[in-house]
Amino acid sequence: MPDEPQTLEPTTRKQTGSKPTGAATGADSPAPAAPGTAPAASGAAPAGTGAAPARWVGRLVVVGLVLAALNLRPAITSLGALLEEVSEGLHMSGSVAGVLTSVPPLCFAVFGIAAPRLARRFGPAAVVCAGMAAILAGLALRPFAGGTATFLAASALALMGIALSNVLMPVIVKTYFPDRIGSMTGLYSMALALGTSLAAAATVPMTEALGGSWRLGLGVWAVVAALAVLPWLPLVRGRATAVRAPSGGGAATASPAQVQAAPQVQAAPQAPAAPRITRSRTAWTLAVYFGLQATGAYITMGWMPQIFRDAGVPASTAGVLLAVTMVMGVPLAFVIPGLATRMRHQGPIVVALGLCGLAGYTGLYLAPAGGAWVWALLLGVSNCSFPLALTLIGMRSRTGTGVVKLSAFAQSVGYLISIPGPLLVGVLYQHSGGWGLPVMLMGGLMIPQMVVGTLAGRDRTVEDEC
Repeated sequence: MPDEPQTLEPTTRKQTGSKPTGAATGADSPAPAAPGTAPAASGAAPAGTGAAPARWVGRLVVVGLVLAALNLRPAITSLGALLEEVSEGLHMSGSVAGVLTSVPPLCFAVFGIAAPRLARRFGPAAVVCAGMAAILAGLALRPFAGGTATFLAASALALMGIALSNVLMPVIVKTYFPDRIGSMTGLYSMALALGTSLAAAATVPMTEALGGSWRLGLGVWAVVAALAVLPWLPLVRGRATAVRAPSGGGAATASPAQVQAAPQVQAAPQAPAAPRITRSRTAWTLAVYFGLQATGAYITMGWMPQIFRDAGVPASTAGVLLAVTMVMGVPLAFVIPGLATRMRHQGPIVVALGLCGLAGYTGLYLAPAGGAWVWALLLGVSNCSFPLALTLIGMRSRTGTGVVKLSAFAQSVGYLISIPGPLLVGVLYQHSGGWGLPVMLMGGLMIPQMVVGTLAGRDRTVEDEC
């Protein structure tokens, strides 16, 4: 498994002898290989290594992406479905429960910052593998928590793994599938939405089937996390083999992972210096957009079942309503990234999703139980701002190096922005005695989200601005 694209680039040049052309990805013809080296062909394995290993690595990465994405939200939505039971079992107040719903974005912001440095040191695949292991450990330990502090610590461990994987998913896509950013982003976004909705819908029924213990209902998701570790182990071992270059003369033969990354390297052969992301207006608008959509998403995942339950909806139905909201991302998360990559300006998509959210929150304020299914559908469409934001991260940078920095910056800053939202909702709910003010806050946030999202959707890159 290669390190970040900037570490691959010098090796690939030495192997191919190619010169900077500035051609688009996938349009280059392979340059003749230097003697004793492996030629890098766009979309194909090099002669001498065989096509089968390269195809095998690519398919394994796809499986790993899907299984990893399935585990990026169950730690959160399973808790949202059982928040009342957990709060009672651990003797939490409404404000403390609000803190609990704010832990995910806090962990994503804090640990997401470390992802680029860890990826440079160990490689993206190794970090994602470690992230899946952390999710497994956190979900397995959480049911044994005897108090709020222990529960928060176990949750933070799982969320740390999610944070690292969140940042590196666009990097993996850019490295292995540079000419299929939209479709591959849509694929793992769809898997993410599927895992989110399954956890929301199935947690309460599974808890009841297991005797009514919220501890078992939350702990069962550790089994799914265990499966996500497996595909990344061969990729980590493959990277360890690839970096052991022979000490004799000549360049080392390219590994299948390097071959997969070769088209991307040819697309940016000049290896520009890493952009100063903080100087880019687009990076800041994208970070704010990411933060506002994350605010709405985590308020929804943490509090929407409780809103419906307080309106008289049964607990199991409230969990299904949250699942409906999440499952809307399954088809739309595959469609929206592909549509976005075919548009020069993604502002119209931003506005359409924002208007759906505004309509959903308005209905939730006026008649939470009467139109519950409609509001759940509308909010599900609005939550597809997440795969759109991930797609914009891949589109707003021309190089793999830029994507790594932009992904870490946008997600870390964005999650920092989103931290107060769920906490504020809990405080407003406790002190106002109802959901009127919290829902008004949620709806009001859709307006600045549409504004900054439209600015982030303009056709420009961070390298140009920096």
